[in-house]
Amino acid sequence: MAHPELYLKKNEDKRLRKGHTWVFSNEVDTQKSPLEKFTAGELVQVIGADGKGLGTAYINPQALICARLLSRKTNLKVGSNFFKERISTALNIREKLFAKPFYRLIYGESDGLPGLVIDRFGSVLSLQITTAGMEQRKEALFTALIELLAPEAIILKNDNGHRLLEGLSQESELAYGKLPEPLIIEENDAQFVVDILGGQKTGWFYDHRSSRAQLAGFAKDQRVLDLFSYTGAWSIPAALAGASEVICVDASQGALTLAEENARLNQVQDRMQFVRSDVFDFLKQARLDNQLYDIIVLDPPALIKRKKDFKLGYEAYRRLNHLALQVLSKNGILISASCSHHLTRENLHEILRSSARHIDRHLVFFASGGQGPDHPIDPAAPETEYLKTYFCSVSSSL
Repeated sequence: MAHPELYLKKNEDKRLRKGHTWVFSNEVDTQKSPLEKFTAGELVQVIGADGKGLGTAYINPQALICARLLSRKTNLKVGSNFFKERISTALNIREKLFAKPFYRLIYGESDGLPGLVIDRFGSVLSLQITTAGMEQRKEALFTALIELLAPEAIILKNDNGHRLLEGLSQESELAYGKLPEPLIIEENDAQFVVDILGGQKTGWFYDHRSSRAQLAGFAKDQRVLDLFSYTGAWSIPAALAGASEVICVDASQGALTLAEENARLNQVQDRMQFVRSDVFDFLKQARLDNQLYDIIVLDPPALIKRKKDFKLGYEAYRRLNHLALQVLSKNGILISASCSHHLTRENLHEILRSSARHIDRHLVFFASGGQGPDHPIDPAAPETEYLKTYFCSVSSSL
């Protein structure tokens, strides 16, 4: 049986023909295909103004992004075999990149599965389903995952704002199997306990893996300050690499408790301190106390979640970098990152330039980074690229 047809207005198919997968509600020809006739999550055929089929999508008529293409084929069947094919393709590249099963297995549009993120923690899979279309097909998805990977447990991490926009529940749950306790993963020659149900996002952030390894390469004998440290993904490898002292600062006591557990797990607790504090307040006090650090890691959460928040978020990034530079030792290293898609690499570049000049410091970039290879970027979908990192060497003014 053919899927219902969703017609686009004239010239509104250009983005799709270039490779993007999103259809916005204002691009739909509502005379030919009124949005109210569709049910959230159902499959549709997307049709251009010229009458030619553009592919199969799922739809949510109440959402701004009202349809997301799953395939360039029309009338596609989306069952367990569809998911097995897409997951197998993603798995193939991850297994070439990583020796052990600790990585982001599915990264939404980049892996042909919009509205789905899967992080693999050995025998445990942590899923974020953010759209009604993917939610309706989760049983077929589970079937494919169980057949391909035989996981001990599948966790649904539903506590995110995107689900609210799609009219979905926000309660996380154990959807399959039994969760092992403790759940321990490996990254950058370190071990970490992961709290999936209580942690942020899927429970871990694999995206900075490469940059964290780079930090470990020059951390020996350095005093390291890890701001927004979460559970120690930056700081534990630095301590293992021989840092003389590592100070972790985070506002969450739960995150710091887990970071302390990870320090003990890796036997580096004697060289680590854990401070619960607002980062802005900590940096202001450190400046007053004349505290200086050889390496500062500044990896805040997304401070610009929506385009309209840009002005306030930009100012927050500027203040953080300005304060961090003021407590950086002579010839120190600042690692400054942003995971806000709306803050461009050029924006962060300018923040660092202007902050350094404002306090009369000479700052140069000696390396830069982005999201790891398990977060592949679709060149037709700029939204899939979000992470940017600068490694800065900072000295006295020339």
